[in-house]
Amino acid sequence: MANVTDLQTKYSKLAQEYSKLRAQNQVLKKGVVDEQANSASLKEQLKQRDQSLRKQEQEMDSLSFRNQQLAKRVELLQEELAASEAKGKKGKSKGDSPSQHGLQTQSVFDEDLQKKIEENERLHIQFYEADERHKKTEAELRERLEKLEKDAEQHHGVVDGLTTKYAETIERLQSDKARLEVKAQTLEREAKECRMRTEDCQQQLRRCQSELNRQVKQSSSVIQEKVPFNDTKFSDYNSLNVPSHNRRHQLKARDVAGQAMSFIQDLVAALLNVHSYTEQRVHIYPLDSSIETISPLNQKFSQYLHENAAYVRPLEDSFLQLYQSITEDTVTVLETVVKLKIFSDNFSSYTHFLQKILPYQLKSLEEECEAPLCTAALSAKNQELQSDIKRVTSVFEKLQNYINLLALPSVRQDAMPHSNTSAVFTQLAACLHSLHDAIKEMSKHYNQKADIERELPTVTQKLCTTTECLLGSLGSLTSCTGKIATFFSNNLDFFTSSGYSPRGSTAALNPVQAESMLANKKKATAYIQAVKKAKPQSVPYREALSNRRILTSSTESREGLTQQVQQSQEKIARLEQEKEHWLLEAQLGKVRLEKENQRIAELEAQLAAALGGSPNSQTAAAGALTRGHEEAAAELKAAEKEPTLCTSLVGMLCTTPTDEHVGDEESREQLIKSHYMARVGELTTQLQISDSKAVHFHSECRALAKRLAIAEKSRETFSEEVKLANQNITRLQDELATTKRSYEDQLSMMSDHLCSMNETLSKQREEIDTLKMGSKGNAKKNKGR
Repeated sequence: MANVTDLQTKYSKLAQEYSKLRAQNQVLKKGVVDEQANSASLKEQLKQRDQSLRKQEQEMDSLSFRNQQLAKRVELLQEELAASEAKGKKGKSKGDSPSQHGLQTQSVFDEDLQKKIEENERLHIQFYEADERHKKTEAELRERLEKLEKDAEQHHGVVDGLTTKYAETIERLQSDKARLEVKAQTLEREAKECRMRTEDCQQQLRRCQSELNRQVKQSSSVIQEKVPFNDTKFSDYNSLNVPSHNRRHQLKARDVAGQAMSFIQDLVAALLNVHSYTEQRVHIYPLDSSIETISPLNQKFSQYLHENAAYVRPLEDSFLQLYQSITEDTVTVLETVVKLKIFSDNFSSYTHFLQKILPYQLKSLEEECEAPLCTAALSAKNQELQSDIKRVTSVFEKLQNYINLLALPSVRQDAMPHSNTSAVFTQLAACLHSLHDAIKEMSKHYNQKADIERELPTVTQKLCTTTECLLGSLGSLTSCTGKIATFFSNNLDFFTSSGYSPRGSTAALNPVQAESMLANKKKATAYIQAVKKAKPQSVPYREALSNRRILTSSTESREGLTQQVQQSQEKIARLEQEKEHWLLEAQLGKVRLEKENQRIAELEAQLAAALGGSPNSQTAAAGALTRGHEEAAAELKAAEKEPTLCTSLVGMLCTTPTDEHVGDEESREQLIKSHYMARVGELTTQLQISDSKAVHFHSECRALAKRLAIAEKSRETFSEEVKLANQNITRLQDELATTKRSYEDQLSMMSDHLCSMNETLSKQREEIDTLKMGSKGNAKKNKGR
């Protein structure tokens, strides 16, 4: 399990590093995208400059072409001028009017020529200046493009390195995840095996409990017959009514105290963090102590907060002493728990400490409201925090009163009856829930205040980190108080129940009775050990349980077998009766058959004697035979006319036979017998099948009842596991929200820092460009001079 926890911590650390590197990667990607956009815009500017340069070159070509045309025209004009001058020389004699006209045309041409020369010179100057500007801008853009390409290459290299690093970390995390999944599967298999073992143990425990309940009922019936010693005149003599030592109560008290100890440790750590980070915040805001002196009120507040460990640490130490005093060999009730008074005194001192720092907290929040950059929303949040702090302090005072009441019976025996103790525990549980609600509301308002403070322009990084730490401490304090309130509410029945009370009374247990109980327990232990040494070693517990299980199963199978044997014996008895009846019937049939055979033999003998004699004798014999036949026929007719009564297994049948149906009654009786015998056989088979089904269904119902009880217990355990998992999920969601918020703040800070760095770089580039231009202009001036 330690390896699993180490792997989980490593996995969480790797996940945090991965999230940090992912955030940095996003920032770098954003910077690369910005630089790519800048390079694209510069390329567009370069293209536009190239286009403008082409346009200027085209204009320059057109201007040079125009200049050549003008030069040719000037030459033509000069030739015309020379020709006109020659003509003027020839025609001087012709008069003044033509010479004046020639002079006028010559002056017009000279002015036109002068204008064209000036325009040409001006165009030459503009072309030279435009060419110089174009070359300069082209060189600057090329330098900037090379620099941006280098930056883009560097960013690409950084991005490639980060991607390879992320790929390695992802592969490592995936391998760790696979290993953890394998371990989780093995642990699940072990858990299933443990569940199976627990089910077996629970079944054995139920059987033992049933046996023990039976024994307890027998012993309680014996105990109830005896009257407890109860002296109404002298109550001190009632200490002889010593109750029995409740080991289950002690184990439960030890378990509950251990859980409470872990919660108290978390509470102490959270309170220490809250007070320490509050002290750091007082030194930073509204005035930074490293730059200027804080107010005397905040100095005093910081001094008090610095002493918080002297009031918070004793809570953990005193509760640890209380936990160590609760053992299996002690009696844990409010009257015997002396260490609870020490914890109550330490809690009272911490409550007094909270009351002492309460006005300073309120004044410190008022000073924050009086700060020059404090907004209306921030002032409202500070007022809400003041009310929350007052509420938390008042709830701590209520808790102090209830804890003092619970510690009072250990000092005074007749301080509080049991009914009032139950009411105090109930009010304490409600007070713990109200403490959780108050701290949760304070944490919520502090989060809102921190969000507003981040938007202020004068907030420093130091204040942001301190505030984040304080918010995390408040979150852990909220979750810790919620766990304590839930734990106390879940165990409220145990706290309010009376684990020990004297026989025949409802009064609380006093220390004298507790000492007597422990002395009796020691004597009983010594007696049992002496008996064990005197007697031979008994059967081991597991072997006894297995023997009992085998005995129970064999008893169940024996009961089923006895039922089947009884049914088989009954069936055999019925069959024996039927066998005897049919044997009698067969003997009767044999007797009847012998009589009929004798009668037939006599008739045949008479017939032979009658046939072997004289005719007279034959006639006499024949007459006698005929008379015999007639008499036999008359007897048969008389017998046919008289009704006959037939008795058999299926009942009695009264018939009157006729000549046509002589053997009908026998065939009818045989048919009825065969029908009813077949019916009886079918009914017996159905009865056997139904009996076997009933036995089978009975065993199945017992097995299902056992499985239902096991399923109910497993459902309870699973519901508890689901509650714990939901609590872990909420805690992890809170941690995830805090880490997410901190990462978002870090990313926003990094992006702001990157933007400011980009702005400074752009300003430096502009300054460098201006200085370069100034240096080039100075160099040109120096060259011109």
